Amino acid sequence: MRHSYEVDDAPQVLDRRDGPWGEVVLRRHGRLLQIISNGCFLMDTSDGRSERLLMRHALAALDGRERPSVLIGGLGVGFSLAEAADEPRWGRITVVERERAVIDWHRAGPLAEISRAALADPRTEIVHADLVAHVLDGDGRYDALCLDVDNGPDWTVTDGNRSLYSPDGLAACAARLRPGGVLAVWSARPSPKFEDRLRLGGFRAVTTAEVAVARGAPDVVHLAVRPE
Repeated sequence: MRHSYEVDDAPQVLDRRDGPWGEVVLRRHGRLLQIISNGCFLMDTSDGRSERLLMRHALAALDGRERPSVLIGGLGVGFSLAEAADEPRWGRITVVERERAVIDWHRAGPLAEISRAALADPRTEIVHADLVAHVLDGDGRYDALCLDVDNGPDWTVTDGNRSLYSPDGLAACAARLRPGGVLAVWSARPSPKFEDRLRLGGFRAVTTAEVAVARGAPDVVHLAVRPE
C-alpha cells in the first residue's frame, strides 16, 4: 500500500469517475492529492522517492546503454514519468495508463503540477490502454519496462493484473524487451516467490533494491535483466 500521512483537513473530492474497473476518485487532503480506486487508497503526492528510484535503478541496470527507450506501466500521480523526463539519458518514454480519468487529471487537472513539463517533452507518449493487454498482445520492444500498477506482485489492485506476474506474463515482458533489457517492478514489500519466477523465466541478475520511506517498512524495486 502506498504511504499516506495524516493531515488535519477533511478530504475534498475533486473528481469521481466510473470506469471499466470501477470507481476512481481524485481528492485533495490538505496539501496532498490522492487517488482512490473502488474505495481503496492507491497513492498520493506525499513522497515520490520510491517511484523516482524505480526509474533510476532501471537506468543504472542498463549499464550505459545510449538513449534507451522505456515503457512505464501506470501513470499514477506522475512521479515516475517526471523522473524519466528529468533524465536526458532516456530516449523514448512511453506511459501506459488504463484509466482515462487519470490521464485527464494530468493533462488538464490538478496533477498537471507534477507532470506538465514531462507531458510537454517530445520524448513522451501516453497510451490509454490496459497494461496487461498492451504487454501480452502489443508489439514493439523497449530497453526497460518499469511497472508500477499494483502494490506488488503479490498484492494486485485488480484480479486481472495477476497474470502480469505469472510465468506467461513474465515471458511476455521478456518478449517486449530488447536483449539485455531491464524489467523493474515496484512493490510495497519483497516477494521471494516473484524473484524465483523471474529466475525460472530465464531472467538474470535478479535483485531486490530497498527504497527507504519516511515511515514504515521500505518499499522495494525488483530488477531483472533479459539475457543477451
